Amino acid sequence: MGGDWTVPGYRHLRPLGEGASGKVMLAVHEATNAPVAIKYLSERLRTDEAFLPRFRAEARLMSRLDDPHVVRFYEYAETPDSAALVMELVDGVTLKDVIRAEGATGPEAALLVLKGSLLGLAAAHAAGVVHRDYKPANVLVDDQGHSKLADFGIAVRAGEEVGASGTPAYMAPEQWAAGAVGAATDVYAATAVFYECLTGERPFPVKGHWALAAAHRSHPVPVERVPQPLRGLVAYGMAKNPDHRPRSAAVFLEDLEEVALAAYGPGWEERGRVRLAALAALLASLFPLTGAPPEAGTALALTRLGRRRLAMATGALVAAVVAGGGGAAVLAGVHRSLGAHTSATSSPAPIAEPGTPPADSPSPSPSDSPSPETTAPTTSSPASTPVASPATTPPRPLITRRSPTVPATSVTGLTIGSFTLTGTVATAQVTVTVSGPGPVTVSAAFGADTPTAQVAAAGDSGAQTVSGSGAHDLTFTHDYGERCPAARVTVTTSLGRTAEAKTTCQPE
Repeated sequence: MGGDWTVPGYRHLRPLGEGASGKVMLAVHEATNAPVAIKYLSERLRTDEAFLPRFRAEARLMSRLDDPHVVRFYEYAETPDSAALVMELVDGVTLKDVIRAEGATGPEAALLVLKGSLLGLAAAHAAGVVHRDYKPANVLVDDQGHSKLADFGIAVRAGEEVGASGTPAYMAPEQWAAGAVGAATDVYAATAVFYECLTGERPFPVKGHWALAAAHRSHPVPVERVPQPLRGLVAYGMAKNPDHRPRSAAVFLEDLEEVALAAYGPGWEERGRVRLAALAALLASLFPLTGAPPEAGTALALTRLGRRRLAMATGALVAAVVAGGGGAAVLAGVHRSLGAHTSATSSPAPIAEPGTPPADSPSPSPSDSPSPETTAPTTSSPASTPVASPATTPPRPLITRRSPTVPATSVTGLTIGSFTLTGTVATAQVTVTVSGPGPVTVSAAFGADTPTAQVAAAGDSGAQTVSGSGAHDLTFTHDYGERCPAARVTVTTSLGRTAEAKTTCQPE
């Protein structure tokens, strides 16, 4: 990194990690005050003739992605002496952290994770991109039960001829040999992770590449460990022949919705979100905005984007260079791994400068054990010319098109915990769960099931406003002025969510 150069428009707050591959900073976008993670590449990576051009090529591949279920890429800045990546900060942990700490998530939370990932994969597939490395470490979960897909570091165009590459524990049978891959390859991996969420174990807990290859290619999936209503989904998504799987994530999502509704009823998604949020909240000390800065000796996960393996070593920061939503191979939202105070980020990759040819062969992917080497030949080598040539005056940094935004506000839950009617007074205890900064306005409209009672118009109970993510408890009361045999209340938020309840008069 060249001197003390910083990406224009951002203010650093504190380091999230530092080591051989560069430095990751927690920062805020000065125009919006939105938190971001910025990875400043080390001189070694920035001048690597294989690494940097390949990184730009991946950005070109991902530049069409912009989906809320994928980590967002904001900016890539480069000068002759420096290069930096700006990405969405996901204040949460990886699904791998959750499973390692708590084991199986439960069926409804597992279904919710699969749904979120399928939505992210569907966006990629619609853009003609195959992820090829879906795994728990590439799913980020926050304390509201929302998940985002990260790490498109070895993504390719659908149908592209590529070598064998991926994370062995989740690789589809066709992925173990060189050749074309498609959306069904990602469906297989997503289903394998779904299995792990349901059972707490991988589908084939064997060691060694060849044992895993044999298991994925020929061993039946042990669906007997899966809850009976979900066995068909697992068997369908992990069919050995890709032609026998759902042809896309979008198609599989329709099947998931149908099965989940039949097995767990209309409230499955909300219950799954509450469960997933609770599991993530147990690891809140690992969140980048909550936990302490990582200690010296931090080791961060690395996606291998160059041809040679960049080994992870104690004392070396290697922020995971992955691809995120909005458009590029990214350094994803920051999280810390269990055990050591570590931080992994999903970061945006650079948008390639015009004239920079994309790499035709994918780079190897990170895995718990070494992944098969890529065998497909490279037909066009990456340009080794620096992005900006030396100038007599400092050049302007190359900045991509997207600016950070304050996270969107949504209402993820609205419940009426109790509704009582004593004498002439009705009381409603309401809980509204908000994701995002807010504000959200909540109002209650009281009515009566008898024409003789006075009926208040909506809003007469007095609207209340809440701000900030989390659950907010509110109390609404209404005096009918005369005894009311039966009452009803409709609670409405400014974002359109409603809940209703009825009650009868209780003795005073």
